[in-house]
Amino acid sequence: MAGNAGDVSVDGADVDGVNVDRVNVGDEAPDFELRDQHGTPVRLSDLRGEKKVVLVFYPLAFSGVCTGELTKLRDGFRDAGDDVLLLAVSVDSMFALRAWSDQEKFWFPLLSDFWPHGGTAQRYGVFDEAKGLALRGTFVIDTEGVVRWRVVNAIPDARDIDEYREALAGL
Repeated sequence: MAGNAGDVSVDGADVDGVNVDRVNVGDEAPDFELRDQHGTPVRLSDLRGEKKVVLVFYPLAFSGVCTGELTKLRDGFRDAGDDVLLLAVSVDSMFALRAWSDQEKFWFPLLSDFWPHGGTAQRYGVFDEAKGLALRGTFVIDTEGVVRWRVVNAIPDARDIDEYREALAGL
């Protein structure tokens, strides 16, 4: 997998000391149900057959790099298509996500992986136990629920949303 410094391959690499090979390209994406910033449950398996999903894990709401990444998604990802759903996941509470979403005018669901703390990030192999938050992991999932592209960056390393577009164009 090509990418920027901080990206990982699918060959047992780790990022920030976390082995991130739990979910690889070609694997079925682990199902989850998380509540969005409005308290609405979102279940990945409910999207099968309908939507491609760009699943974006990020460390914390209101932090500098996370705000930069998600505002780029807010401003530059609306044209991804009606068959694509952007889901952003952090360990923040639903209430913090609502305040951040209202402040930044995010149009996509911000999902709370608050309890069990980081459980979904753990299933995707992007949870840093020592820090108690997610690495910057992105998974592009096709309509059948299969991971078709992924990138995992260290906490301080922002991702390039143009790479998401390229991955989606290949589906």
